[in-house]
Amino acid sequence: MLHMFAILAITIGIFYFMIIRPQQKKQKETDAMLQAISKGDRVLTTGGVFGTVVGKKTEDVIVLKVADDVKMEFSKQSIVRVLERGE
Repeated sequence: MLHMFAILAITIGIFYFMIIRPQQKKQKETDAMLQAISKGDRVLTTGGVFGTVVGKKTEDVIVLKVADDVKMEFSKQSIVRVLERGE
């Protein structure tokens, strides 16, 4: 019986260190990246749209310039990566 509990505890430990902990670390990095987005940054969205941040409409909505005279609003959560830092 004790052997069975030991195996279960080892399995839970492996699960935590291989899956849960790395996911939490990645989520913290993503949150920090989203908080650091500022005007002039070149970003990539989940839909594959490249754009330059021209402003924030609200705390959760940013405005991207995707082409000359074309500005689009995106949820901040839809930003996948910051390609270049602006000003």
